[in-house]
Amino acid sequence: MIGVIFIQCTEKRRTPIPNVMLSYTPDTPLYEVFEAFQNVGLFEDSKTFVDAELVTNQDAVVQDFLATKGRDKQTLSALFKRHYELPEAKHEVALKPTDSMEEHIAMLWPLLVHQDSVQQQGSSLIAVPKPYVIPGGRFREGYYWDSYFTMLGLLEAGKLELVTGMVDNFAYLLKTYGLIPNGNRTYYLSRSQPPVFAMMVKALEEKKGREFCLKYLPALQREYAFWMDGAAELQPKGQYRRVVKLSTGQVLNRYWDDEDSPRPESFREDEALAKGLPEEQQKEMYRNLRAGAESGWDFSARWFRDQQSLSEIHTTEILPVDLNCMLYFLEHTIAEYHNELDQYEEAKLMATKAQTRKMAIQELMWSRKHGFFVDYDWKQEKKRYIFTLAGAWPLYFNLASDAQALKVTHKLSADFLKSGGWVTTLINSTQQWDSPNGWAPLQWVVFKGLENYNQKLLAKKGAQRWVELNRKVWKNTGKMMEKYNVVDADLLAGGGEYPAQDGFGWTNGVVVAMLADGVMEKKKATVVAE
Repeated sequence: MIGVIFIQCTEKRRTPIPNVMLSYTPDTPLYEVFEAFQNVGLFEDSKTFVDAELVTNQDAVVQDFLATKGRDKQTLSALFKRHYELPEAKHEVALKPTDSMEEHIAMLWPLLVHQDSVQQQGSSLIAVPKPYVIPGGRFREGYYWDSYFTMLGLLEAGKLELVTGMVDNFAYLLKTYGLIPNGNRTYYLSRSQPPVFAMMVKALEEKKGREFCLKYLPALQREYAFWMDGAAELQPKGQYRRVVKLSTGQVLNRYWDDEDSPRPESFREDEALAKGLPEEQQKEMYRNLRAGAESGWDFSARWFRDQQSLSEIHTTEILPVDLNCMLYFLEHTIAEYHNELDQYEEAKLMATKAQTRKMAIQELMWSRKHGFFVDYDWKQEKKRYIFTLAGAWPLYFNLASDAQALKVTHKLSADFLKSGGWVTTLINSTQQWDSPNGWAPLQWVVFKGLENYNQKLLAKKGAQRWVELNRKVWKNTGKMMEKYNVVDADLLAGGGEYPAQDGFGWTNGVVVAMLADGVMEKKKATVVAE
């Protein structure tokens, strides 16, 4: 039985997504089964069930479920075993001891490569044509923005064919589904992640040339259409999906999700948080949790009204500075490629859109008083004075003036630089995208952003501390982690909805890229064939 998943928007528009085998939304037959498995706590991690493979078929499992009288854990465990196979851990293989972190990463790359070019009917995994790299641990599928930072290391490791295939996979997803989902799972099809596809294409362009990469222009345009859907019809103070039109007429973007139910991969956590709220408030909370997941920062005080409580999440009311910087770069790249193809009117239109967005970022997201870039609350029509490393993205894309960059540099140095690198925010909320944690993608953004404005000594200092912390944790644990405690190197990172993961795609990619950039003496890595 081939199911169809639907994307639901604020105006109840439902767009069919073809060729999807499994869905865990309230309007599908499997949802009651899914809900029972999750509520009884069959697995410690909610993600385990939605990643399991259905080895019979949807009709069979629904009929068996309805015929089964008990709903206790033991009875449902037996039912699960009759119809499902547990997901495979993709990298948890004992590696031989190595003399260096670099050799360890070189041996990890092949273990993190996954290939699933044929769609399996009983799997939530979405097949893509070519091999790709997964993060590792509980993350057994490819993730959108993770992949860009992973590619940085893959390119330095000479794995150009693998990177090209990964970019092709994202172009395929855009052509097939109209978006790049959060990850290549059916339950992620209602949202995307930070739009870094243009950054991937430009990284590939450095290796293969612009002429080769011009073929990605249609995919870049599809990405832009997804993020800007509904913008042309908006009136001032209007909002639709991922676009908001301010009272001043400026159009900027927010994070969003087309569903307002608990996330399948975090079902119990979401239901527990919303318990006791009226139905409409529950839906609002689920939407904001999902939008926070689309941001990649799941979760951070950055999205909370009170800067502390997850129950106060209001992601959809915020226009994030980093998201709008990325969309500026997408507009700029599309303009460049149109110009290269002698499509001058199209190039002029997109260049104008990019310039208009840049001006809006400068006006609405720059705090002159604090000397830093911040997010904007479109409902309250005011800046949000919560300082995070998202404020470094304008430097990464050269959107800041020299005077602004100098002030950002001072704040980064005074407030964000810790013994292990750059701390994500200045708030300790117990969430994983807050203090004391540091994350590889943001280390790279700050590193290159500072270099763009000739702050090379500070850039190198931060990168060195990050690499040294990665190496210290690897020596102590034998693992490359998803995130790190940059405030106290003797403690592992914490917070979030699941234990610390190791693997780890983007951590490996960024540390390899930093070493290749000469932040410290580079240790020779063992070459491992793909």
